Amino acid sequence: MKNIIAFAGSNSKKSINKQLVIYASGFLEEAKVSVLDLNDYPLPIYGVDKEAESGIPENAAKFLDKIKKADGIAVSLAEHNGNFTVAFKNIIDWMSRIEQKVWHNKPMLLLSTSPGGRGGASSMSIAKNGFPHMGANVIANFSLPKFYDNFKDGRVVNEEFNQKIKEAVTTFQKAV
Repeated sequence: MKNIIAFAGSNSKKSINKQLVIYASGFLEEAKVSVLDLNDYPLPIYGVDKEAESGIPENAAKFLDKIKKADGIAVSLAEHNGNFTVAFKNIIDWMSRIEQKVWHNKPMLLLSTSPGGRGGASSMSIAKNGFPHMGANVIANFSLPKFYDNFKDGRVVNEEFNQKIKEAVTTFQKAV
């Protein structure tokens, strides 16, 4: 059985991206899915002075260890002002101080959503272009626009989008 980690690039307790990645993970077959929460890995804001004074926080190493032990990674990218959330960027920055290729060439499913019509397109673009330089093997991606119109009662209600997310998950699963 394959070990998949799934998480949202958000520290919001009501994260719509966490809802989306949990939903997508439900389509994985013969896989053990562990849903991680960035709130369980609190870290100080990265800075070279902070690193020099205190070293690398244990939570950065713990999160990186979860990545290393996984057979695949599903992440749903929240977007703040056209970029990753501070919490997500911060954990990446800390992990990259341990190992630059933080994603360890693991197959990745990238998801994103937002209340707006672009569905987190900016953060998705940044991830698709930047993650391969950090050791990502991006297999599939899916963006859900207008979350509150297209996701209700724990599922994607727009059938076209629902089919597309299932296809992305299937493509990802075949690579894991």
